Amino acid sequence: MSAIVPIVHATKERVAELRESLHEIKQRVYDSTGPTSKPVLVAVSKYKPAADVLACYDEGQRDFGENYVQELVEKAAQLPQDIRWHFIGTLQSNKAKTLASIPSLYAIQTVTSIKAASALNKALPVDRPAPLNILLQVNTSGEDAKSGVPPLDPASPDLADAELVQLARHVVSECPRLHLQGLMTIGALAQSLAAGETENEDFARLVATRDALHAALDRAGFPSDGGRWGEEGQLLLSMGMSSDFEAALKAGSDIVRVGTGIFGSRLKKEEVKTAT
Repeated sequence: MSAIVPIVHATKERVAELRESLHEIKQRVYDSTGPTSKPVLVAVSKYKPAADVLACYDEGQRDFGENYVQELVEKAAQLPQDIRWHFIGTLQSNKAKTLASIPSLYAIQTVTSIKAASALNKALPVDRPAPLNILLQVNTSGEDAKSGVPPLDPASPDLADAELVQLARHVVSECPRLHLQGLMTIGALAQSLAAGETENEDFARLVATRDALHAALDRAGFPSDGGRWGEEGQLLLSMGMSSDFEAALKAGSDIVRVGTGIFGSRLKKEEVKTAT
């Protein structure tokens, strides 16, 4: 087990920059939803130093997202334990044990298979205070490069046999250490670039999928008031990133994932490897 590296605090200039960006994003979230809605803003800190996370934490931000398991492990060990960490990267079953060992892990938003769900459920400590929230990733754009199970066709006569319905049923019936919190999607870039001009079809597709899954779970004997899935009887939707989170919120998103809008541009993976 590697030693925990002390955090080198951000400069005053960097802290001021992060404060301004974070407050601007929070204001835009508020302007898109109004005072009665309380969506979750996940600050995506991929490739950013723990000092940046701590600066945002000191401004009251508690939800942070990471794409890579090792980076999440290292930051979670360094930073305050009341941070709610969201894993939003590709989930590999062989990483389930490592992820499950992080006490402050709040949610995994990228579950796409029964195998991965079962591995997580098996790996979680029996003394974990609460089940781990998971979101099922849906490939609403149909792009081969994107992960996720296919969205649901509400009019399909075979809805009960759909991959997403089978996965959801497995989680709520066979994985007591997991809580099916909702659905997540990464829409097509073209849809994001057109945000605000036309309805985002990927967002609309996830909303329709959520509604169809509600009905399918109810018919399968897992009603919304049973506490086995969702929050207050409804599956949450995680959709929207820096370029389109306002459109996502207006479409009904409960969780938005904003990285560049808060932390600024980041190095590419290859550049990070070179720098380290």
